[in-house]
Amino acid sequence: MNSRADTDRTVALIMAAGRSRRFGDADKRLATLPDGRTLLAVTLECVAEVFSQVRVVLREDDDPRPLGLPVETLVIRAPHADAGLGASLADAFVALEGDPSLTECEVAAVLLADMPFIQVATMQILERESDASWIVRPRHAERPGHPVLFGRDFWPELTTLDGDEGGRAVIRRHTARCQEIDVDDAGIHADIDYVEDMARFECHP
Repeated sequence: MNSRADTDRTVALIMAAGRSRRFGDADKRLATLPDGRTLLAVTLECVAEVFSQVRVVLREDDDPRPLGLPVETLVIRAPHADAGLGASLADAFVALEGDPSLTECEVAAVLLADMPFIQVATMQILERESDASWIVRPRHAERPGHPVLFGRDFWPELTTLDGDEGGRAVIRRHTARCQEIDVDDAGIHADIDYVEDMARFECHP
């Protein structure tokens, strides 16, 4: 059964342009599971189960092939990635705004490459609740998490981000138009920051 959203009104952005210095000298995106898949490839596979339109945000000098990405993967380059997540998001939303294939798109789902444990059901719920005028994000155990879905009304503002704060400043400025949805999914908080965090895959095959 196809679990993808029924429409093409949502594009998913997988943010994978960071340096991940807490992971040590290795490139976290290349961290390999026992089955040979990379961390980034696993995240992409999970996201692609729900969203038919996916873009992976990489640094300008990244080669997608060693990262385990299929050749058909659509990539957005983030020339300002070293300035932080906010700068990468700005690069990504500039690209989305200028993409003629997305003129009918209403929502962008922002996901982090090191969060592969978010449940498909959670992403489906968020997609159904989203629209062009709202920011939607999940909440578990009274804490908000990822992904965050930004309606198209907020895209121009996201193109102006800088630094490492990400989209939190936009959310704070528009709390009246931000909806938090309770989900039974601890994966919205589970990321891979350190090498030892890879052991979580033993519990999440």
